Amino acid sequence: MNHLTAMLPPFIVLDQLLQSWLLEDIGRGDRTTNSLLAADVTPGKAKWIAKAPGIIAGLPVAARVFQLLNEKVSFVVAADEGAFCEPGQLVAEIHGSLDALLMGERVALNLGMRLSGIATLTNQYVKQIADLPAQLVDTRKTTPGLRLLEKYATAVGGAINHRMGLDDAVMIKDNHIAAAGGIAAAITRIRAKIPYPLTIEVETENLAQVKDALEHQADIIMLDNMPLDMMREAVVLIRQQDRRVKIEASGNVTLETIRAVAETGVDYISSSAPITQSKWLDLSMKM
Repeated sequence: MNHLTAMLPPFIVLDQLLQSWLLEDIGRGDRTTNSLLAADVTPGKAKWIAKAPGIIAGLPVAARVFQLLNEKVSFVVAADEGAFCEPGQLVAEIHGSLDALLMGERVALNLGMRLSGIATLTNQYVKQIADLPAQLVDTRKTTPGLRLLEKYATAVGGAINHRMGLDDAVMIKDNHIAAAGGIAAAITRIRAKIPYPLTIEVETENLAQVKDALEHQADIIMLDNMPLDMMREAVVLIRQQDRRVKIEASGNVTLETIRAVAETGVDYISSSAPITQSKWLDLSMKM
């Protein structure tokens, strides 16, 4: 797990998102809670309990949800961010105004369960290649509005982040190559316009494209959906010609295939599966 180096965006960035999600849930007011309790009067205490085994992620975000409703809420973690929890294990205790705990419960739990599920599946992928040099990276296949947090969760699970958005780096994909009329034309035109120090990555599907990318000095070459034999040949070709170039493998990577891909000698393996195929980790909140 990589939770010590996972970078949670600062709350000046996250607060607007969290507030919008609270507004979506609360609407014009929590009819149930507001009818039962006066604001910031009745003290409350709640516990988060794990109901399934997995990696815990998103606790600082959950704490912030409650604190946006009432800054005096105390969120005390019992399981470290990135820790593995067993069913029945105490994850956190929350103390504060009962109305804030009730109003924030759903949003906080939804985020905690979603991010913990991503971290859990990510960690399963990472364990498959833990003894090999290749590193797992995520992709931009994320839920709109949740990218910052979903990518944070993959880092908690032990992956590293690929580009966060289109402005992070240049990635020349198959449709870009078709639009430009070839890899050579695409790299030449893009290199003349991008600022330093953006890198250029090129997606390749065969050895001829790999050679084109090498000839025009791509910084990263992606081997996309290549058979393993071709991938091994491409790695040898790239290493012999320019060891500076990083090599990424991508395309239909699964828990069953990731190790074989890593054994070809690539530097990175990108997969959307830890985000797109993860199940929420079941957590409950008990008053």
